[in-house]
Amino acid sequence: MNSDTPGTPTPDQIKRAPKVLLHDHLDGGLRPATIIELARDCGYGDLPETDPEKLGVWFREAADSGSLERYLETFAHTCAVMQTREALTRVAAECAEDLAADGVVYAEVRYAPEQHLTAGLTLEQVVEAVNEGFREGERRALAAGHRIRVGALLTAMRHAARALEIAELANRYRDNGVVGFDIAGAEAGHPPTRHLDAFEFLKRENNHFTIHAGEAFGLPSIWQALQWCGADRLGHGVRIIDDIEVADDGGVKLGRLAAYVRDKRIPLEMCPSSNLQTGAATSYAEHPIGLLRRLHFRTTVNTDNRLMSGTSMSREFEELVKAFHYTLDDMQWFTVNAMKSAFIPFDERLAMINEVIKPGYAELKSEWLFSSGGLNG
Repeated sequence: MNSDTPGTPTPDQIKRAPKVLLHDHLDGGLRPATIIELARDCGYGDLPETDPEKLGVWFREAADSGSLERYLETFAHTCAVMQTREALTRVAAECAEDLAADGVVYAEVRYAPEQHLTAGLTLEQVVEAVNEGFREGERRALAAGHRIRVGALLTAMRHAARALEIAELANRYRDNGVVGFDIAGAEAGHPPTRHLDAFEFLKRENNHFTIHAGEAFGLPSIWQALQWCGADRLGHGVRIIDDIEVADDGGVKLGRLAAYVRDKRIPLEMCPSSNLQTGAATSYAEHPIGLLRRLHFRTTVNTDNRLMSGTSMSREFEELVKAFHYTLDDMQWFTVNAMKSAFIPFDERLAMINEVIKPGYAELKSEWLFSSGGLNG
């Protein structure tokens, strides 16, 4: 990447660029050192490593299986140490701090309250602990010179039967830090239509929800999420590529579902590194995000699970810049897409775009003018 070329981002510029994150799991982004300390505090003895660096490597390698089911097994360790109010608050605060330090200005972070009840917390206490942590993390980030706003997405596990209960919980806290609802977990054998009552409830309440769909499972998962459940966004949605034909001469034909997704501007929460780990894509260069961006789908860039993928928003963009020669203009396009698709009021989204994101990219794009070779003499 050549820093003397206008628009071509350096790693430093990528990190400083304002970024928006819509798909990030709280239990997939813990600091390895925090996991070890929390495990010691709660008496959890099943960690595969007790050295932070080695534990971080273990999580990445265990997630590199090519299987979504195997990938999901790694969460048993992180969830095990997130069962007290203090642990949840700490993890949420560190999440906000880490994202802000990476240049993220707005994030929607998701977690499943039902997975944090084994030590006696109620669903409400879980939500309040995480909210407290996000607010504390925002304050610490600001003190360190970084501004971030974090909203929570409450997730129901698709193999369980608590979706309506979690949807009602999300609705109760919608004016107190929770911006929407999601379902997650293994897709195969657990279609989103099993939880229609939750989605119907949220629609009646004019509330927002996204659905994990089109990651490990194909087009039927996406179709059900949209046409049966009414999802506002698609978590991953990478398999929409299966409804797009690319001819030898480069011509492209969209099937009816792909055309619907593009034309209705349904946001795709794409997570390139995670997709490589779970086998949904084979390489960054061959990831469907390249074609979907060219076809002007509303694609967004996300981390999914920063611990398991050893990633960050900056790393995701670095890999995409290498693979597709993206510029700062491309980064801004992805970022504005994400901000347009956030689950906060329209006027606040617009203000973030016009007062934070666009000025931030304009400043970065002007830097080449002041470099040693920017002005010819």
